[in-house]
Amino acid sequence: MTAKKNSKQHNDRTIAVNRKARHDYFIEENIEAGLALEGWEVKSLRAGRGNLTESYAMVSNGEVFLFGAHFSPLPSASTHVKADPTRTRKMLMNRREIDRLIGSVERKGYTLVPLSLYWQRGRVKLDLGLAKGKKQHDKRADSKDRDWQRQRARIMKKA
Repeated sequence: MTAKKNSKQHNDRTIAVNRKARHDYFIEENIEAGLALEGWEVKSLRAGRGNLTESYAMVSNGEVFLFGAHFSPLPSASTHVKADPTRTRKMLMNRREIDRLIGSVERKGYTLVPLSLYWQRGRVKLDLGLAKGKKQHDKRADSKDRDWQRQRARIMKKA
């Protein structure tokens, strides 16, 4: 009975996924970061109203910020708080991690791309990818490889 409960809980952990990121970038490394959120944002994320498609992360003044993530406010949100769905949110990371990211972004030309948003022990975590951009021919090669893998799986299934 507990195995079913744990597997269901595991599936419900993910809030939002940025599928476009894996198409547009080579993800070199994944970093887990917390987010500094307001109360209404946590409530809307519990309702599954988070979106990362047009979001990106930047390092500014020794801190990492998330830009463009859209958390839709619930209609039952507080009336005395002005909800801004696309406000800039601060990411919570260790100083060593931030320093390493600064080195990678500024010197090596990497980009910080938000990959997914999920729950971990009641806290919202962001999976941040250290990425390099793909060229058009790289995207075509990836889609060609994906098609070949799908076709190969069909052939193997018939045999």
